[in-house]
Amino acid sequence: MAHQLLKGKRGIIFGALDERSIAWKVALDAVAEGAQIVLSNAPIALRMGKINELSKLCNDAPVIAADATSIPDLENLMTQGMEKLGGKFDFMLHSIGMSPNVRKNISYTDTNYDNFLKTLDISALSFHKVLQTAMKLDALNEWSSVLALSYIAAQRTFPGYNDMADAKSVLESIARSFGYQYGFAKKVRVNTISQSPTVTTAGSGVAGFNAFIDYAEKLSPLGNATADDCAKYCISLFSDYTRMVTMQNLFHDGGFSNTGVSHLLIEDLNKLNA
Repeated sequence: MAHQLLKGKRGIIFGALDERSIAWKVALDAVAEGAQIVLSNAPIALRMGKINELSKLCNDAPVIAADATSIPDLENLMTQGMEKLGGKFDFMLHSIGMSPNVRKNISYTDTNYDNFLKTLDISALSFHKVLQTAMKLDALNEWSSVLALSYIAAQRTFPGYNDMADAKSVLESIARSFGYQYGFAKKVRVNTISQSPTVTTAGSGVAGFNAFIDYAEKLSPLGNATADDCAKYCISLFSDYTRMVTMQNLFHDGGFSNTGVSHLLIEDLNKLNA
């Protein structure tokens, strides 16, 4: 049920690919809550995905291609977006991540460093570029909210996550460092959300992902947070009800991040040892 929490607000949603994308669900919820949005993804993702279908579901939201690692692309996106929506933005979602090493099944200890640099640029530095471009263009209103999606592998070791773990660590650091600067400059708040393992196109590329979803489900007291729940959490952080939350990495994981072991996992281990 919508409550018009974002009525009168404008935003950019980066990274919606298909119905499984968290960004897709955030876009739908943002519009349902009264926002106007611009949808953006890399040109190749626009060709592969279903973003034009999403646009139709979001009141014909403008779709503007942008490689988030390219400053000129981001400048064009934000300039065009402000023109199309009739003003500055109030929120942005960064839902962008890709590792060539993961895609090519190259292990962390055998990492290809050219690939590693691409992982960092696409998955982390692009967030800095989005924030820097927005600041230089004065594209965000005061008290705007900028979010990026992260994962607990930024703090704890999950071997299959490979160099994406390093990228998420950098992403979270950027949120703190740029959040400090943007807070003093324009009262803009910057946060990351550390989401439960979620079945998305990107997540499904991680080795052992399905087994880990089951593990996390049994460890988390509330179970895994779904993509739908994550979208609702994003909306709350775009809203005026969270104006004083910034520079945080916010765990949205059903309690996984603070649980050492659960009785469900112990029962499974006992069965294996029986």
